[in-house]
Amino acid sequence: MLFGALGDIHGAFEEARRVIDRHPEVPFWLCVGDIATDEGRYEPLGAPVYWIHGNNDNFDAIAAGDLPLDLRYIPNGTALDIGGLFRPGDHVRIAGLGGTFAPTWYETPALALPHPKKGSARATELADKRRHFVREHVEASKALSGVDLLLTHEAAKPFRPLPGGRGPDAGKSQINEVLQAMQPRLHLFGHHHRFSEQEREGVRSIGLDLVARSYLLIDSRSLEYEFHGTA
Repeated sequence: MLFGALGDIHGAFEEARRVIDRHPEVPFWLCVGDIATDEGRYEPLGAPVYWIHGNNDNFDAIAAGDLPLDLRYIPNGTALDIGGLFRPGDHVRIAGLGGTFAPTWYETPALALPHPKKGSARATELADKRRHFVREHVEASKALSGVDLLLTHEAAKPFRPLPGGRGPDAGKSQINEVLQAMQPRLHLFGHHHRFSEQEREGVRSIGLDLVARSYLLIDSRSLEYEFHGTA
């Protein structure tokens, strides 16, 4: 069985639907976050999409479960078996750690992350600190076992986001900690909007580009992937 993997969508729903419609044989897709438009809107994508949040998502909608039925959110520090829901005996265990790292908020309990009331003068994207992961999310992720594929929004260190591996290291050591403890068979991340291949902590670590540019098809047994350009 093949399943699909999408990078950041950022409201490019038509492009995402074109990709999904191109592969009716694929029963489900994964996404590494940042699905919503700048206004926080979501649309159905035409197939089940299991996803983690990025730093540009609508956290009120996520908390309320006010999402299209085919967008199936994976909370931080949790894992679920997916493939067997579509083909008995052919399951893939997926874990998620969404959001970005902010040292100022890392020790904050997840439920205490501030999020000004929607519609208030302070309710800006940057004011909603639910966009970050915290230590309790990382520790919960490190305790998970038997994981085939880990989804994160951030990259592991080292990760230099400019073409040719240039630029400052934008990776986060917390992702390395999770990879080292969990040892998934494959790691997918987004956020940096470019495709990349590397190995971190003995794990294949693949950065996904924007859905408007490329996507992956992944074999559920071997976890080997095919790269596809969107154009």
